[in-house]
Amino acid sequence: MRYFRILAALLVAIGSASCVTQKQLTYLRGVDASTADSLNANFHPQTEAIIRNGDALTIYVSALDAEAVVPYNLPTVVYAIPGTNQLQTTPAMQYYIVDEAGNIEFPVLGSIHVAGLKRSEVAQLIKTKLEQQVMNPLVQVSLINAHVSVLGEVNRPGQVHMTSGRITILDALAAAGDMTPYGKRDNVLITREVDGKIEMARVDLRSADLITSPYYYLQQNDVVYVSPNKVRAISSTNSGLWVSIVGTAISAATIIVTVVK
Repeated sequence: MRYFRILAALLVAIGSASCVTQKQLTYLRGVDASTADSLNANFHPQTEAIIRNGDALTIYVSALDAEAVVPYNLPTVVYAIPGTNQLQTTPAMQYYIVDEAGNIEFPVLGSIHVAGLKRSEVAQLIKTKLEQQVMNPLVQVSLINAHVSVLGEVNRPGQVHMTSGRITILDALAAAGDMTPYGKRDNVLITREVDGKIEMARVDLRSADLITSPYYYLQQNDVVYVSPNKVRAISSTNSGLWVSIVGTAISAATIIVTVVK
């Protein structure tokens, strides 16, 4: 009888190591209306991405007098279609690259510091400068290369573009097809560059505190890495070994039981 108990305990241990509970898969556990009220006291929504060194911006200036703003716009470019003598029918707007000092070189106005500002703030800054030379200018600023990377235990790893100017970690995971059942939801790694240095942090997607974390809103070029849990480690690298161990254990238990009888 004792041998049967040993065998049962062994099988239970193996089974426990290879299952993922519903509780482990749940995001933001225990969140309700009262929790939301508490979180809102410390929640600071981010409406726009902050411009950083290396970002690419398109800036378009318009006004009632179209000719007056021509010097302030980069010329559009028409590219040839590779392998033919034809040109693309849709001109492409040129863009500004924010340099290491956080500046862009704007036509006529010269160097303008934009790093650390929002798109709307850059637009207002340029508009203020233009109002001295152009009547009622309108400035539109777009961030065209903003993206984050999502890697690891997600269904569609890769780059996620920040088309709306902001993105949360939950948005990024949704765009990547969500985590697989083997992703560690309590220990997601975020890598971020801040002032020329690499910053790393880990967040727990199961905790309501995620909403008030400085990593809830991602920044352009952030990398989100979802680590595999123990189940994935067992199934991907040691599956043959575990099968062998289980088979050997069952065979040994059977022999022992037969000998005892």
